[in-house]
Amino acid sequence: MPTQSNQPLPDGYKLLDYRIDSVLSCGGFSIVYLAYDVNDQPVAIKEYLPSHLVLRREGDVLPSIADDHVATFRYGLKCFFEEGRSLARLSHPNVVRVLNFFRANETVYLVMRYERGRTLQEHIQLRRGAISENFIRHVFAQLLNGLREVHTNRLLHLDIKPANIYVRNDGTPLLIDFGGARQTLAAEGDGPGKKMLKPMYTPGFAPPEQYRDRQRLGPWSDIYAVGATIHACLAGMAPQPADKRMQDDKYQPATRLWAGKYSRQLLETIDWCLELNHLQRPQSVFGLQKVLLRQREPMVRSPAGLLGAMQSRLLRFAGALGASSKA
Repeated sequence: MPTQSNQPLPDGYKLLDYRIDSVLSCGGFSIVYLAYDVNDQPVAIKEYLPSHLVLRREGDVLPSIADDHVATFRYGLKCFFEEGRSLARLSHPNVVRVLNFFRANETVYLVMRYERGRTLQEHIQLRRGAISENFIRHVFAQLLNGLREVHTNRLLHLDIKPANIYVRNDGTPLLIDFGGARQTLAAEGDGPGKKMLKPMYTPGFAPPEQYRDRQRLGPWSDIYAVGATIHACLAGMAPQPADKRMQDDKYQPATRLWAGKYSRQLLETIDWCLELNHLQRPQSVFGLQKVLLRQREPMVRSPAGLLGAMQSRLLRFAGALGASSKA
C-alpha cells in the first residue's frame, strides 16, 4: 500500500472520556488532536496511524489494513503502546507528560498534557538564526535536566531536533515526540513485523550509529542530536547529515563559523557533541551539563577525548597526504 493521507477523527468525536476538538498536527506516522476531558480541561491525544501501513477514509472510524501489512501494523502498535507505558513512568517538568494510554478503534492513543507555546523550530524561523547565547544556555540547561531523567529510566529519545523541543510561553522547554524511543523498544523485541518497521531518524540530527551499528546507540547518540540542535539555532538549519559526513565530511567547525559571535566554550561544545566517533563525544548528559553550566570558561576535554580527537586529525591529515600523492 503506497503512503497516503489518513483522515482524522471528526471534530466532536467522543473517544473514551475525551471529546475531540480539532487536529493539532497530522504526519505520516500519527495524528495529534486537541481534546477535552470530563472536566473540560484541554489535552493532546496522539493516535497511532502510520499512513504507509493503513488507510482511514472520510467518514470511517476504523482503519483498513492490507493483509500483508497486518503483522507490521500490530508490531508497531505494540511498540507504540509500550512507548506510552514507558513515558507514563516519567514525571519531569521538561519531558512531555503522558496522562493516559489506551486501545480503541483498533489502534492506540496517548493522552498528553496540553501545553501552550511554540516549537524551537518555529522560534528559529522567527529569529532567522539570530538567537542569543543566553537563550541557548537557558533552554538547553533545562532541557538536559529532562533528558537526564529519560536516560535514568533506560530510555533514549533518538529524535531530538528543534521540531521536537517545545518552548512554553514562560520560556521553559519541553522534550516531546519519543518516536525514536519506540524504535529502541522495537529493536530489542522480536516479531513477524519487526523487519518491516521503517527506521526513524532525521537527517542532520541523527548520529552515525543510528544509520548503522545500532548496537552502539547510547546517551552519546542523543548528545549528538543536542549538538546538532544547538548548531541549528545558530545556522538556521541542520549540519551535514552524519551518513554523508562518514563518506565526505564537509562539516565546518562551529569554532570557525561563529568565532567572535558566541563564546568559544559554547562553540567548542557544539563541535564536541558532533564528533562522528561516539567515544569522542560527551558520554553522559551530566558531563555535557557541567560544560554548558560553566559560563563561558574554556572547555577542557577528558584525556581520552583529546587523544581521540588527535587521532582523528592525524588520520584525516594522512588521508589528505595520500590523496595528494596519488594526484
